[in-house]
Amino acid sequence: MKLLPPIYVLLALLAMPQAHAQDYPNRPVRVLVGLGPGGGSDTVARILTTKLTEVLGQTFVVDNRPSAGGAIACEIVARAAPDGYTLLQMSPTHVVTPIMRTNVGYDPIRDFAPIILTVHTPFVLSVRTTVPAANIKELIALAKTQRLMYASSGIGGSSHLTAELFNYMAGVNMTNVPYKSGAQANSALISGEVHVSFTAIGGLVGHIKSGRVRALGVTTLKRASVTPDLPTIAESGVPGYEVTGWYGLGTSAKTPRAVVDRLNNVINRSLPELKERYASIGTEIAGGSAAEFAEYIKAEHDKWARVIKISGAKAE
Repeated sequence: MKLLPPIYVLLALLAMPQAHAQDYPNRPVRVLVGLGPGGGSDTVARILTTKLTEVLGQTFVVDNRPSAGGAIACEIVARAAPDGYTLLQMSPTHVVTPIMRTNVGYDPIRDFAPIILTVHTPFVLSVRTTVPAANIKELIALAKTQRLMYASSGIGGSSHLTAELFNYMAGVNMTNVPYKSGAQANSALISGEVHVSFTAIGGLVGHIKSGRVRALGVTTLKRASVTPDLPTIAESGVPGYEVTGWYGLGTSAKTPRAVVDRLNNVINRSLPELKERYASIGTEIAGGSAAEFAEYIKAEHDKWARVIKISGAKAE
């Protein structure tokens, strides 16, 4: 048998990842979401997976794995084969949970390959209609005299820490009542189980406009385009307060760069077509390179580590 010269063997090996990317995907792809159906994270993921299924000709399936801080979903992806067939819907929770909890079974930076930052979204501070507060200053005054409870989508989740930062900066001590998803947290507010919620604006826009809940402010420094008349928390009595929610897509570390680049390119081309769909749920498309998303994740990790330290937020 004639052996190939070493240089040809090397060139063949180098070509394998690119060939794999050209063939990708040739079977269904799972997208793990660490919260239950119906919330902001789930909705953002389903809009994207529907588009990817259309563009790439293979089914992209959302797999909801609600758990404390999304740890189960993250661990599944961290341990999955690095082939691009197990993806993760990322959010601030991705970097927060390992800071607040020990032995989660994964490292949020080392064990993942970021693919793309998909959207940004403001959170909205809302109260049930029976709460006697028409604005942020009145809510702060009320919280200093009464025990108020706020709904979150889980310990260590974005809504939990958004509220805890508000507690710290406003000098109040509202109590967290965790639920398994943003949808359940929204239902708790609407039904009157809790007084307050901090949640992605998309899940509450319809209820705000119908008057079923009373929105007092958004968490971003700029007003949200979907609710332009709603002031920011920073301009309403808590100067400097800012939280921007985000969602992105990642996969297992060591996934071939060619696969990551293929997904990144396809999503970057698809996001403009999804702009209006995402805008209808209060989010704005982002995009960019995988390297830029990796830097963003690291910056978010450092930011939330500081917030957790100064606010005293703890996993219960």
